[in-house]
Amino acid sequence: MAIPPTATPGPGPGPVPGSAPGLASGPADPTPARRLSPRTTFLLRRSGRALVSLGVVVAATFLVVHLVPGDPVRAALGPSATPELVQRTRMELGLDKPALQQFADYLSGLLRGDLGVSLRSHRPVSATLAERFPTTLTLACLAFLVAALGAVPIGVATAVSAWNGRRRTLHAGVSWLLGALIAVPNFLLAVGLIALFGITLNALPVAGWGGAAEAPLPVAALAIGPMAYLARIVHVEMLAVLGTPYMTTARSKRLPARLLYLRHALPNMITAALATGGLILTGLVAGTVLIEAVFVIPGLGSTIVSSITAKDYPMIQGVVLVYAILVLVLNLLIDLVLATLDPRSSIMEG
Repeated sequence: MAIPPTATPGPGPGPVPGSAPGLASGPADPTPARRLSPRTTFLLRRSGRALVSLGVVVAATFLVVHLVPGDPVRAALGPSATPELVQRTRMELGLDKPALQQFADYLSGLLRGDLGVSLRSHRPVSATLAERFPTTLTLACLAFLVAALGAVPIGVATAVSAWNGRRRTLHAGVSWLLGALIAVPNFLLAVGLIALFGITLNALPVAGWGGAAEAPLPVAALAIGPMAYLARIVHVEMLAVLGTPYMTTARSKRLPARLLYLRHALPNMITAALATGGLILTGLVAGTVLIEAVFVIPGLGSTIVSSITAKDYPMIQGVVLVYAILVLVLNLLIDLVLATLDPRSSIMEG
């Protein structure tokens, strides 16, 4: 009996292009989920941190102002107010409730955009802040502009003159002067400027805000210290840049000084200067408190000083909240600028 021949297996289907050998081809992979860009992830991460910081500031401010001894209602109404009036006012303002209930009411008001009513002026806190915030912001921005415009030329010029060990006496003298200006508090600078230009020379007004003649003294008092600090940072960074190989190559080409220092050196040290400048700007915002008090400027700084004296809880909390938001927003913008200028910076990872 003849045995049928064994069927020879034919060539099977070849591997699917793009598949790994030895693996069975399956259905096509679904569309991968879209990943957020590093810039978007960075922005979301920093925004989340800012919101957490803002919450901590709100809670800490509420706790601190309520721990300060004294009766804010009695301070607002005066010593001649009757006990009945004091008690009725306290009930109207909700200050007779437990502290946790007061904090919950305060948070509820914040979510609605209601910052409360001032105990002294009986005006909405938001209305007072809207009037005085532009003054503080203008003062801080003018001081930062003066500090930046003064610090960069000073830092670059002193670095170029002292590079490679030249003019050591000049370098030491400038370093000592900048260090001394950094160490002097801005309110002492304010008093000195008032004594010199306002009293001795009688050249500039020593109080008020609004005219061109009233701005130089408070702006200078606020800007001199930060300008000296930023100038030292620019000086150190410029010295480091001048010693790099690409600057040696640029000097060997005998380029004009304008191209050598402005086009080749300055852009390579600007990131560190911007990072320091951002910190200085946020410091200037907080520094307006004392300067406004010294020069009697109707801004947020003088408002919080008078509110602390009068134990005006809603106004204190409102001013601190505005300062905190301003500082957090400035820090976020500074981080975004630095990340844009240098995407490889570690700021995008932190």
